[in-house]
Amino acid sequence: MQEFSTSPKEMLASVWRNRELIRALTRREIAARYRGAFLGVFWSFFNPIFMLAVYTFVFSVVFQSRWNGGSGSKAEFALILYVGMIVFGLFAECVNRAPSLILANVSYVKKVVFPLEILAVVALGSALFSLLTSLSIWLAFYLAFFGIPPVTLLLFPFVLLPLILMTGGLTWLLAAFGVYLRDIGQLIGVVVTAMMFLTPIFYQVSTLPVKYQRLININPLAFVVEQSRQVLVWGKIPDLGFWSLALLVSALTAWLGFFVFQKLRKGFADVI
Repeated sequence: MQEFSTSPKEMLASVWRNRELIRALTRREIAARYRGAFLGVFWSFFNPIFMLAVYTFVFSVVFQSRWNGGSGSKAEFALILYVGMIVFGLFAECVNRAPSLILANVSYVKKVVFPLEILAVVALGSALFSLLTSLSIWLAFYLAFFGIPPVTLLLFPFVLLPLILMTGGLTWLLAAFGVYLRDIGQLIGVVVTAMMFLTPIFYQVSTLPVKYQRLININPLAFVVEQSRQVLVWGKIPDLGFWSLALLVSALTAWLGFFVFQKLRKGFADVI
């Protein structure tokens, strides 16, 4: 039975070696998402705008939520809220798809020469496209209401890097387990919903009792959401100490996911 390399070097090398294939598959996936729709790719703009309007109404009008340190305007609240939605959306899109990633691409499993490990990267690339679309909407609204955004906006990709690595690792992990344990797909939907409310998207960590702040801060998404707001909204430099630690943990998570995927993939064809 064929053995597949599990080294961190192979994890990076595979992405680089198959970069053109990854680019082509990502484009095809994005195009297929809107194929046949009258508005086509414009749905990628309409959906986040609609959800932003709904969440802003619910939390700023119905629940009268306010953001400490801000101006108190609904426009500012919407932009702060939207940053959390953008970040969490990247994680949720990949993790929700992960358990069925291999099952939805059975034809590739039968091809010995096809690099199955890139399917997780393609899913991540598609999610990044959604993130960039949402970020462009956020930027347009910011320019309309508040003018030029802070220059720390340029640090946003660095803040996202730990999340990208962690999400990639979890996608590999869940994609591999999803082949053998079909119930994972059902469980992940519940977990992701719970994670949305345990991540400071709709509220500030500082407004919670101290004992709950510690609990929320265990969530790795909390750091990325909070630091994303720092660079996009408040114009502050991210905490480099925590960022370095998050990057290290995320890199280990990425390699762990790749390791498990490479170990389990040789049985995919038999199970499917």
